[in-house]
Amino acid sequence: MLKKILLGIFVAVLLLLGVILAQPDQFKVTRAATINAPAEAVFSQLNDFQKWNAWSPWGKLDPGMKETFSGPPSGAGSVYEWAGNKDVGRGRMTILESHPHDTLRIRLEFIEPFASEAATDFVLQPEGAATRVTWTMSGQNDFLSKTMCLFMGGMDKMIGPDFEKGLRQLRSVSEKPL
Repeated sequence: MLKKILLGIFVAVLLLLGVILAQPDQFKVTRAATINAPAEAVFSQLNDFQKWNAWSPWGKLDPGMKETFSGPPSGAGSVYEWAGNKDVGRGRMTILESHPHDTLRIRLEFIEPFASEAATDFVLQPEGAATRVTWTMSGQNDFLSKTMCLFMGGMDKMIGPDFEKGLRQLRSVSEKPL
């Protein structure tokens, strides 16, 4: 009887491992919004990490978060590092490419609670007097992230609502008169 129970547990663990390993090797989360402001106004909020706390969905999760800014104040080479509570962890963002009023490409490195790396892109498209902003994050799913995605509904479900909130807040700060 004990052998049958152990065999059943072994088979269940193998099946679970198989399901985890079958999860996608890559993820991509994309959200977009139209902001009633010119691309210049929106881009200025994105291109300067010191402005992110005004709209970032994660900026206010830890009022005691330690922040460090280095490199140029904005644009390519600008670096933002943070260390905070369990809600924000520890990480680093570096602007890799900055094409004014058009595209911003960022390397996002999470250090704690789990090490991972992702690419984050913002693409701005003028629509008359407004700007369409598309925010995308993509990266590799390792075994741990595949497991988390399996039980938490995937990266889109985990991060998508934060992107939506961030875009609403970006709209709010970008649409304010100067």
